Amino acid sequence: MSDGRRLRIVAAALAAGLALSACNSFDPRQPGALDAYSPQEIFERGEFELAQGRADDAAFYFGEIERLYPYSDFAKRALIMQAAAYHQDRDYPNARSAAQRYIDFYPATPDAAYAQYLLALSYYDQIDEIGRDQGLTFQALQSLRTVIEQYPDSEYAEPAMLKFDLAFDHLAAKEMEVGRYYLRRDHFAAAVRRFRVVVEDFQTTTHTAEALHRLVEAYLALGLTDEAQTAGAILGRNYQSTDWYQDSYALLTGRGLEMRAVGDNWLAQIYRQVVRGEWL
Repeated sequence: MSDGRRLRIVAAALAAGLALSACNSFDPRQPGALDAYSPQEIFERGEFELAQGRADDAAFYFGEIERLYPYSDFAKRALIMQAAAYHQDRDYPNARSAAQRYIDFYPATPDAAYAQYLLALSYYDQIDEIGRDQGLTFQALQSLRTVIEQYPDSEYAEPAMLKFDLAFDHLAAKEMEVGRYYLRRDHFAAAVRRFRVVVEDFQTTTHTAEALHRLVEAYLALGLTDEAQTAGAILGRNYQSTDWYQDSYALLTGRGLEMRAVGDNWLAQIYRQVVRGEWL
């Protein structure tokens, strides 16, 4: 939903007469309280509540339209607004439910892209500390990819791509956190597995240079100098301006080793791809 459309909605809601009573004696949540009102009147009340920052009340009004007038045009409009209201209220499970219902019922409408974006946001906005379970991150990535692939010309494609990159980076950060944990406790083989995931699967993120340096550390601790030198060679090829390169250079040269590809290990294969320009 564009900013201009949101402003028009707010202006219309504030300017409307709002036929529903606002007095304290009126309880819209009582059974049958809204039965006598038209879908337009209830919709305008929902818009008004949303404009006033009362998203929970707005979601209630929009939901009542779907219940009382399920086959009306207002029901369709109310469903996408209910999803937006739930999201604004940080009620993410209900936001997902409403957005998914809209996609299921009205997949060919202009607001379907917005519904899919809200669905993705309901996962994305719950991503916080990297130490938590990453299931929500995977769900966010999947939903954001749907926005990008199914609605590439919509106004939501670009912000979805940005958030996709940030969520992808988030997963890499989780792998790095676990890898560092193992490295600090001298569980070098376990640490290598985590850093290898970053280098192989998350090479476009901001964590690749550190992952390569940590591989240098771990492989040196394991006595696997070929792998350590090759990880350093990749750092020298792509990340020479970073502090991670300088740290790896000091570690390797301090042991009389070079930053060059040695042997036929998994890192040597990646190095060859770097030289051919097939891996970034």
